[in-house]
Amino acid sequence: MENIIPSLIVFEGLDGSGKSTQAGLLAKDLSASGRRTVLTAEPTDRPIGRLVRQVLRGEVRTSPRALALLYAADRSDHLMSVRSWCESGNTVIADRYFYSSLAYQGVSEDMDFLRLINAYPHAEKVIFVDTPAEECMRRIDARGGEKELFDRIEYLEKVRNNFKLVFSGLPDYVSFLEVDGLLPVEEQRRIISAFISR
Repeated sequence: MENIIPSLIVFEGLDGSGKSTQAGLLAKDLSASGRRTVLTAEPTDRPIGRLVRQVLRGEVRTSPRALALLYAADRSDHLMSVRSWCESGNTVIADRYFYSSLAYQGVSEDMDFLRLINAYPHAEKVIFVDTPAEECMRRIDARGGEKELFDRIEYLEKVRNNFKLVFSGLPDYVSFLEVDGLLPVEEQRRIISAFISR
């Protein structure tokens, strides 16, 4: 399996970090510039991804290890589409990838096991919107609605630390950007645009 997927841009961050907003803005900007662009997300809206979302909402109960395996299976299914889109000349922007599994499931599961089941190629570019857990929880609360499985400040702080650890070990061939999630949305957008156009 190759080590990188060309034309794949991944956004990562805690729930409430603002990564989904920035992923959407980048997709809009690239499309406006004439680039064929696909915006996608994990978990997906395919059958396995829908099951993952049911677990996150507390509608289905399973073990942490089974959830990690479900994420990996959904990702394997998703990658068939991602590769096809990229090979057809699209820039694919993904809201989450296997880095999220290492960060989130890594709080309770063995990291070697998680790396084994997520031995997928890296994205060409990775953008980490780094927002403190306290601010993420404030935004999640402001959205209203039911909280998901991982929406607890103590958990999110551990996830943030895991993200930092994962990204400190990225190979040199992956272009990486860390953006301060406390900056105004348009300032983040400008920084990300400059990074993508390099």
